[in-house]
Amino acid sequence: MLQLSRCAYYYQAKKQPDDEIKASLLVLAEQYSRYGFKKLLRLLKRQGKLWNHKRVYRVYCSLILNLRKKPKKRLPSREAKPLQQARGLNSCWSLDYMSDALQKGKRFRTANVIDDCNRECLSIEVAVSLPAKRITRWLDNVAALHGHPAKLRVDNAPENIAKSMQAWARQHHIELLYIQPGKPAQNAYIERFNRSYREEVLDMYLFDSIEQVQQLTDRWLEHYNNHRPHEALGHLAPIEFRQQLPIAC
Repeated sequence: MLQLSRCAYYYQAKKQPDDEIKASLLVLAEQYSRYGFKKLLRLLKRQGKLWNHKRVYRVYCSLILNLRKKPKKRLPSREAKPLQQARGLNSCWSLDYMSDALQKGKRFRTANVIDDCNRECLSIEVAVSLPAKRITRWLDNVAALHGHPAKLRVDNAPENIAKSMQAWARQHHIELLYIQPGKPAQNAYIERFNRSYREEVLDMYLFDSIEQVQQLTDRWLEHYNNHRPHEALGHLAPIEFRQQLPIAC
């Protein structure tokens, strides 16, 4: 009367217990804590398990074995701005960060800032951690000697996009020039300086302490600013080039 097949009407699905799948997944997950579903499924296949991948995934999710994916921070769209030679001192600074390690393996970071006009390195701060508030205090100390810049070119590091950094820039009427993500060439002046600093200091010595890194850095900076010839400045040192600038600069 209902036009149903007798086989379909009397069929009852056979529910297979998932205990063996759960036990196998838990053993593998404990042994390989950073493996995701695909790698665990591949290991099960190697063991000769013929379970359907949909069924294994259902058990995998029920055991809450999913690895948490860190969401990618969305950055605002940045416009490419031409890298032009600054015509005067303090018209534009460039800021960037580097990292290295002491001889015992402890990591440290450096914050480097230069004046784009004469490529003078105004300061390098060395520390284990460089949060945004410390960076702004350090920049205020640098500005106490040289004055605040009109613009500051930076990348999209967490310290540079922090609210405290943006508030500091507004307070001193500084325009933050953010480069596009993944485009370090847009901050070429400081990137070229970083290469010199890396080759002549960080890669040259084995450091025992943060204080030693700062001392060697300060000694190298005195030579870099006062004596080291710079091809882009007509083979003059940054201080020598600054002395030849017009007084209006």
